[in-house]
Amino acid sequence: MPDSLALQAVYTAPGATQTFQHAIPTSNADPFAAKQAHLTSLQTLVPQLQDQVNVFLTARMEEDKGKISEKEAKEEANYGEEVVEDDA
Repeated sequence: MPDSLALQAVYTAPGATQTFQHAIPTSNADPFAAKQAHLTSLQTLVPQLQDQVNVFLTARMEEDKGKISEKEAKEEANYGEEVVEDDA
């Protein structure tokens, strides 16, 4: 096995990039024990990584809610109502 391994996820969007990373411990034990330790680490680290990504994306969604355009704000305020605009 390599000297170091990492579990990594990268979020990329216009104007933002976020990397989430966890080191995966390596073992010099016999091959079977090393594979077992690797899988055990993944079982622990993958849910942690998912939680971090979810927290980050939730925060991004909250930020985006505050950045809606004037047109979107007007549409949201009038949602479900019939609005007649003057074309004259």
